[in-house]
Amino acid sequence: MFLFKLLPSLAMVTVMTLASNNLRADTNIVWSDEFNGSSIDRTKWTFESGNNNGWGNSELEYYTSSLQNAYVSNGVLHIVARQQSAGGFSFTSARMKTQGLYNTPVFGVFEWRAKLPAGVGMWPALWMLGSNFPTVGWPACGEIDVVENSGATPTWVQGSLHWGTSGEISKTAKYNFISPDSVTNWHTYDLVWKVGTIQFFVDGNLYETQTGLGSPFNAPFFFIMNLAVGGSYVGNPSVATIEAGTAFPQEMQVDYVRVYEQTAPMAISVAPQSDGSLQLSWPTNIVCHLQVQTNSVVGGNWSDVAGGTTNPFVVIPDPSQSAVYYRLVSP
Repeated sequence: MFLFKLLPSLAMVTVMTLASNNLRADTNIVWSDEFNGSSIDRTKWTFESGNNNGWGNSELEYYTSSLQNAYVSNGVLHIVARQQSAGGFSFTSARMKTQGLYNTPVFGVFEWRAKLPAGVGMWPALWMLGSNFPTVGWPACGEIDVVENSGATPTWVQGSLHWGTSGEISKTAKYNFISPDSVTNWHTYDLVWKVGTIQFFVDGNLYETQTGLGSPFNAPFFFIMNLAVGGSYVGNPSVATIEAGTAFPQEMQVDYVRVYEQTAPMAISVAPQSDGSLQLSWPTNIVCHLQVQTNSVVGGNWSDVAGGTTNPFVVIPDPSQSAVYYRLVSP
């Protein structure tokens, strides 16, 4: 967050930098979904449907785009698994992806804040596939499982890499929560992707580092979020075992998905105009918006500026105000 003070006389303009998280130091948000609207943003996400032969994992759910299986409420995305017949299967759920709509930058920090379900057969996953998947297939495209879990054992999560052109290569590790914590609480899951290295974090705690990486981990990926029911990852429980051991519906909740990348600083540049106005501008690839208040830097009445995502933004000083404070807020 960056801030400056505008005096009517234009005699002083001050820019202040606030401290940033060390995990994302020198980076800014370049893409995000905060799930703050009333519905899923279909310019960012598309749905896969059906069972597709168990999606290669012997899964037992039928994916839909129904509001019963995926919806946004109170700033949170809900992906819901239900005990519900569809397409010849006993369960429904949702699988969302950005394929064809958004590809990640090569390298950066990728963060989810999420709550995962607990229950026999629950298999939540926040993950990424190489964008060239349609042409080279899996595992040649590369797969990054930022976080996944078997709901029968909610005390750990797992981060993994899969790739290979002549057979699958896998690298993985687990993060164990300290009791009584578990996946059912809110946690942040970060992937830090640099040249040749990928690191996995839970709540800022590093638990896995994979090095010596080349292709395919040097090209764009797309995001996938899904809640599977059953399958090889969770030990192939039967429909009867899942129904006996899990109270439905179950859901994975996602507060946000954010992409951080090294950019120019999120600072406001101020250019006086010939008509007495000021033109405010900032790096164009950063997800942020202007806020304003008239009390003080530490005042609590910040409000969003109408049209405050417009860059550059023109401000007309008001002589009746002793001072006006503007700041950039991301996301």
